[in-house]
Amino acid sequence: MITEVATVTFDELELDCGVTLAPVDCAYETYGTLNAAKSNSILVTHAFSGDAHAAGEGGWWSNMIGPARVSTPISTL
Repeated sequence: MITEVATVTFDELELDCGVTLAPVDCAYETYGTLNAAKSNSILVTHAFSGDAHAAGEGGWWSNMIGPARVSTPISTL
């Protein structure tokens, strides 16, 4: 399974309570290959664990994400 790690930085993030955090770095991982229709993507949100590693070796959701699992990030879906 192809895994890529990346980050995106938001200049600021306003919370519901009115507090603004700035800047905010968010890490994410992608698995597999996005198909031409972009219909095989899955967004997994989770609590602020400080760890974006969800699938593969050592991932906190490895039993749910991957080939032959509930969420299969492959281009043939």
